[in-house]
Amino acid sequence: MFKITTYISLFLLLNVYAFTQESYKIALLKYSGGGDWYANPTSLPNLIKFCNKKLHTNIGEEPATVEIGSPEIFNYPFVHMTGHGNVIFSAEEINNLRTYLLGGGFLHIDDNYGMDKFIRREIKKLFPNKELTELPFSHPVFHQKYNFPNGLPKIHKHDGKRPQAFGIFADNRLVLLYTYECDLGDGWEDTDVHHDTEEKHLEALKAGANIIQYVFTN
Repeated sequence: MFKITTYISLFLLLNVYAFTQESYKIALLKYSGGGDWYANPTSLPNLIKFCNKKLHTNIGEEPATVEIGSPEIFNYPFVHMTGHGNVIFSAEEINNLRTYLLGGGFLHIDDNYGMDKFIRREIKKLFPNKELTELPFSHPVFHQKYNFPNGLPKIHKHDGKRPQAFGIFADNRLVLLYTYECDLGDGWEDTDVHHDTEEKHLEALKAGANIIQYVFTN
């Protein structure tokens, strides 16, 4: 088993050479608490295909599944989390995930409606001395290959609130992105799943591609 510092070194290499490597994978986060971490099964594969085509990335077509407390998380420079319900991180998982994020990893959390009150509690446990900060529309994550001058697109209604992107920063680096009242993951899914229009599907994919591009070039 590699030491944590070795994993971190590998991470930095992944971030620097992400667009030129032969192949690498991103992962879906598996968590406890009863929430459906496995929701939106077609979302990440569709996003990966879109990024490989439009951004010329070399992401493995099938995303991995990784548990929060597993050392395998250090193999993935980008981890995505979604769901509708409860989320519980154990103390050991908190330590592992924090080490991952501070060592060069990135976590994108997409509220699939119903996760908000639970995930905010767990984020506070993860970073007790930091606050979720809303990203301004000027933040670079909205202005990569695709320009979103008004921030996140609104894919599904949810509670009818405006979509918001919140971040946790460590040493001026965005390590965690939480997308709320937006539902990017649903938008990435096959259009016949939620009966989204092609326009909404493409809008969601473009916003997701911006996140991928931002993570691997910053």
